[in-house]
Amino acid sequence: MEPASQRAAATHILIINSGSSSIKFALFEIADPLKRVLKGTFERVGLQDGELSVTDAATGHRESRPLTIPNHAACVRPLIELLEKRASINAVRAIGHRVVHGGTRYTETQLVTAEMIAELRRLSPYVPDHLPSGIMLMEAIGREYPRVPQVACFDTAFHRTMPRVAKLLPLPRRFDAKGIQRYGFHGLSFAFLMEELERVAGSAAARGRVILAHLGNGASMAAVRGGQSLDTTMAFTPTAGLVMSTRTGDLDPGLFTFLARVEGLSGEQFHEMINKQSGLLGVSETSPDMRDLLRRADQDVRAAEAVALFCYHARKWIGALAAVTGGVDTLVFAGGIGENSPEIRARICDGLNFLGIQIDPDRNQSNGPVISRDGTSATVRVIRTDEELYMARSVERFISRS
Repeated sequence: MEPASQRAAATHILIINSGSSSIKFALFEIADPLKRVLKGTFERVGLQDGELSVTDAATGHRESRPLTIPNHAACVRPLIELLEKRASINAVRAIGHRVVHGGTRYTETQLVTAEMIAELRRLSPYVPDHLPSGIMLMEAIGREYPRVPQVACFDTAFHRTMPRVAKLLPLPRRFDAKGIQRYGFHGLSFAFLMEELERVAGSAAARGRVILAHLGNGASMAAVRGGQSLDTTMAFTPTAGLVMSTRTGDLDPGLFTFLARVEGLSGEQFHEMINKQSGLLGVSETSPDMRDLLRRADQDVRAAEAVALFCYHARKWIGALAAVTGGVDTLVFAGGIGENSPEIRARICDGLNFLGIQIDPDRNQSNGPVISRDGTSATVRVIRTDEELYMARSVERFISRS
């Protein structure tokens, strides 16, 4: 790592949000407040028809080009070449990584070290679709730019405050001793939403009884009270909880034994099915995209049932989490579906009057920041989440302390 005086002279933070088959990135200028310079995505990593797209944050101008990306490490060189056109790597003070799982050990933003990478490699079986590729990326960047500090931001950290009873899974105790428990995910998004809630509604609202609904391709909810996570829908892995685009959400565990016996499914085949072939895609048999399903729902009963199932389970989970918080003061919708689909928000909230949740149709249709009726006991908000901005803030705070 280079001397602190040289790092302090650097003017940018690079944020990398690595998924199983894509990588989102953003470059921020260190200012007050942080200023996004550009954002981009590597799509279809590991496939022949990959693509790199970049958007200039100031002008909104977007460029894209085809790119063969055999693995996550192969993204490092084109990313650095892109950065050299905007701000040399010497101008990058730190690189922040979204790390999906921190296990029981990592509950706050930390410097990436060889020891951490070894621990993350041990945790890789927890989330095999995400952690190995993220580790590959961190190691590749470390080889290319060993003097630029890398900082890990953990998606599970937000839920570290959950009480023991919420974390405990009803399995033989030897598994609990091995760290098999409810961890929860989408923590970076939830942490950002709580900061934004405090900014737009005040500290009293942020410390009240809050349910956060991050509804996108991956979907989860969190129950928050006093600013702390009390429970969440995802569990040991991101497959649990709500119905999602291609993930089942909660499922009878006895199905594995049944399908292994009747269909001859192996463990790997079952994992592939419940994570990549189920959810909205599995029920509709046509698409994992909620927009497609809403367009087809009037003509295709399978699409209609997929939409109905998603909304039903989301509504049921709001009721369950309200039991944890002792009622609802604020319900926040975020994520691609939560931010952009008035119909889904309305269908989820329909029938939740007993919790004080009532949608104003006009406000909802216009995607207003507050979509609940005046005079209701619960305020329903739409907040556009920004994991990359939250990560940049976390990295800036970390390097300032360091």
